Amino acid sequence: MIDIWVDCLISGILLGLVYGLAAIGLNLIFGVMRVINLSHGAFIALGMFTAYYLFAYGLNPYLGVPAIFGLGLLLGMITYFVALHRIIDAPELSTLLSTFSVSLFIIGLGTFVWTTIPYAIDVNLGAIEIGNVTILGTKVATGAISIILTALLYVFLYRTKLGKAVRAVSMNRTAAELMGINTTKILALSFGIGVALAMTAGALIATIFPFTILSGGVYELKSFVICVLGGLGNPLGALIGGLVLGIVENIATMVIATGLVPFIEFAILVAVLVLKPKGILGGEV
Repeated sequence: MIDIWVDCLISGILLGLVYGLAAIGLNLIFGVMRVINLSHGAFIALGMFTAYYLFAYGLNPYLGVPAIFGLGLLLGMITYFVALHRIIDAPELSTLLSTFSVSLFIIGLGTFVWTTIPYAIDVNLGAIEIGNVTILGTKVATGAISIILTALLYVFLYRTKLGKAVRAVSMNRTAAELMGINTTKILALSFGIGVALAMTAGALIATIFPFTILSGGVYELKSFVICVLGGLGNPLGALIGGLVLGIVENIATMVIATGLVPFIEFAILVAVLVLKPKGILGGEV
C-alpha cells in the first residue's frame, strides 16, 4: 500500500512540473503585459499536434523540444503584433476578447483539420524501478525537461541584459521607455516566450496522455488555478503551484472518484482567493 502512495507522489511531482511549465507561460505574459491570455489552451493544443507530427516523421518529440519552442516563439510574436499591439493599452476587456478570438480561430481551424478524434504519441522510454515502484521514462523525461526550461528562463530573466529589460518593463513600462528600452519588442518577446512555453508544455503532455484539439482548454483551466495558487505574475510561483496541483491531483484519485478531482482543484482555487489572494509567492517577475 505504501508503494502505491509513493508512486502517486512521484507521479504527481513529475506531472506537476509539466503543469507548472504550462502555467509559467501564462504567468509571464500577465506579469509583463497585464494581459490574461485566453488563447493559452489553444496554443497548448497546437504544441500537442506539433509533437505528434514530429513523431510521425521520425523525430523523437523530446529531441524536437527546441524546434517546438522556436515555433511557439515565432507564432507568439506574430500573434502579439496581429492581435494585441494596437490594443495593449486599451481596457482589459479588449485584450481578453482579442486573445479569445485567437483561441477560437486556432480551435476552429484545428477542428476542421483534425476533427475531435483523440490522437496519441506512442513513445516508449522504458521505466525506472525503485523497489516496487515503477516510474515511466516518459514522465521522468517530461519532468526533467520542465526543470531545465524553468532554469533557463530564470537565467534569462535574472542573468541577461534582455531578461533584465523584460523585468524592467514588467515593473514600470513608462520608466523603461524613458531609459531607452524598446518596450514594443520586449512585449512581443514576452508574449512569444509565454506561447513557446505553452506549446512546449503541450508537446510534453502529449507524450503522456491522449489529446484532441480541445484538450488545451483543460490545461488552460489548470494553469489559471496554478497561477492564482502560486501568485499571478510570478513564474517561480507557477512552478510551485504546479507541483502542489500535480501532487493533490494524483493523491486525490486514491481516495475519491476521478470525476470529483476537478472539484477539489477549484475548491483550492476559491480557498486561495479567500485566504491568500496574492498566492504563495505573490506577483512579481
